Amino acid sequence: MKIGVIADTHGLMRPEALAALAGCDHLIHAGDIGKPQILDQLRAIAPLSVVRGNNDRGLPWADELDDHLQIEVGGLPIYLTHELPDVPSPLPGATAVVITGHSHKPLIERRGDVLYLNPGSAGPRRFKLPVSVALLEPTPEGPHARLILLG
Repeated sequence: MKIGVIADTHGLMRPEALAALAGCDHLIHAGDIGKPQILDQLRAIAPLSVVRGNNDRGLPWADELDDHLQIEVGGLPIYLTHELPDVPSPLPGATAVVITGHSHKPLIERRGDVLYLNPGSAGPRRFKLPVSVALLEPTPEGPHARLILLG
């Protein structure tokens, strides 16, 4: 099972991002989508779980999106929200992975038994931060994530 993770597209879907996510079994968008067409492009690749980001609020097409989700993909219990400060403490249930966006800074960090993942921004470059997505896979040793730099 391969899970593609993307965030902060801000209305720009790079062909390199689509290529990096091709072949994934499930996709996750951690908010600041920008345009509904982004979601259509991702759904054409694989089933999609998505949350609304701060820049998506007030956009009629994004009103139906949740601010946070608790999902299970490939046996991994995942908590998904756009901003790290919105992650509850304690985490709900047996959460194995927390996925956020917002900062545009890629992050893969273990905190105890939980993997925290921010794929960085796949949209317009901000400052000198990298443009990236992430791949997440369940393994017998626990969840494993890696970044894919797009440019």
